[in-house]
Amino acid sequence: MESVADKETASSINAEPAISVGNVGQLAIDLIISTLKIPKVGYFYTDCLVPMVGSNPYETDEENAKELCTNAEVYALPSQKLAVLQLRSLVIKKKSKSFRQALVSWIKRCAFARVILLSSCHAYHRDDTQLFGTPFRYLVTPALQKSVADVLKELEWKEMEKVSSYPGLNDNEKRVFIPGGGFTKRFYDDCCLEDLQMAVVLKFCSEGDNVPDAFSLLNQVNEWLHLVASTNGDVLAKWKAPGSWRLLFGSGLPAAIF
Repeated sequence: MESVADKETASSINAEPAISVGNVGQLAIDLIISTLKIPKVGYFYTDCLVPMVGSNPYETDEENAKELCTNAEVYALPSQKLAVLQLRSLVIKKKSKSFRQALVSWIKRCAFARVILLSSCHAYHRDDTQLFGTPFRYLVTPALQKSVADVLKELEWKEMEKVSSYPGLNDNEKRVFIPGGGFTKRFYDDCCLEDLQMAVVLKFCSEGDNVPDAFSLLNQVNEWLHLVASTNGDVLAKWKAPGSWRLLFGSGLPAAIF
């Protein structure tokens, strides 16, 4: 698998979504691309995702409205040393490992300094300690830990807790558990093994209208990466939703049926 955008995306930070509960990561990536007006520089070719094609979700005029989008596209903003990978379809179950390997290979080839994975996790799986306080959690690989530990401590972010591997049977053995997170946990493990500087930022949520979750997740990430300047501490108004979100829940019921 090759990306036609390898040279254009040699940036400091690569942001990408996990295909997870509520599609929160994908919605957040939409907001980043739309707000910063990041141009598309290529496609991420793979047979590991369900094939799809559609109209340009970030259209701004008649000319670019004719552009087509695919299941995996790369956007880059050299001025901010930022590259963004947007995923728009499901990973084929039997090809999940191959897809993660391809992502790791691409990240290495592009020499990204850091990788930020935006994800989500089923809220109803939280244990008692996770029911209170912030709904956001993070994970960082050992390769990234040293350089960001002080910053994350200052931001008072909470690391994803480990839970019992065998509840009620053996509470001594703990593991990181991200139900509804798609390939999040395994991709994090892959990045640990490959010594990549990678961070996961996720939110506990439930399926439904997850637009507010995407805004709040992005506000959380913005505290760290400063993608958009805040005004009086309010960042929410700064994010610009793409025009395609008008049909996020369909076009409504036709009046003729009443």
